[in-house]
Amino acid sequence: MSDPREPLTPPLAAEPATGPIGGQLSAVLGGLLTRARFVDLARRHDSVWLLGLFSFVNGCLSIGLMAVVALVSGRPFIFPSLGPTAFLFFYTPLAPAASPRNTLCGHLIGALAGWGCLVLFGLQHSGSSIATGVTGARVGAAALSLGLTSGLMVLLKTPHPPAGATTLIFSLGVLRTLEDVVILMIAVALLTLQAIAINRLAGLPYPLWSAPNPRVAASHVGS
Repeated sequence: MSDPREPLTPPLAAEPATGPIGGQLSAVLGGLLTRARFVDLARRHDSVWLLGLFSFVNGCLSIGLMAVVALVSGRPFIFPSLGPTAFLFFYTPLAPAASPRNTLCGHLIGALAGWGCLVLFGLQHSGSSIATGVTGARVGAAALSLGLTSGLMVLLKTPHPPAGATTLIFSLGVLRTLEDVVILMIAVALLTLQAIAINRLAGLPYPLWSAPNPRVAASHVGS
């Protein structure tokens, strides 16, 4: 008979850190260099200089894509919260917070919570807090929106830290309409598609929706 004090399942192994700065950034870079047949560079894929250059180029391309869409459409497809999302996509792509599910759901929760609090406190027709200053109503909208976003992401098991910035973008009045919510979500979806393409091209088991099994991700990165 088994010891009742023994855990029912063995603890999951911690996801191994790879490269000099942790995460899977060096695995992404190594996979891309190998696929491109840059053999010499691939051997040095964990060089801090190469990782820094890759992050610079990838950051420019990620937001550059949004800028081109904004330029062509005439709509504001560039949002501050896309920056930390882009970094998560390539620094820790196998973390649950960087999965398409958490990213899309997290930003949607944040945007709707922020817009809803803006309406609740009667601020949808006011300017942004940068232009009008901080009032009691603005403090209430910002605090409630961030609380709702944090609580709902936990309840729905879709944590995505950059969504905290998204909700404040709305509750502080930088964006104020449901149309802005739609545009933001299109931008998030485009960035997510880019993450799927690059991480899959690099050979990582980046999910199409939910995060991979932690054991599978850890064994792949550690191989």
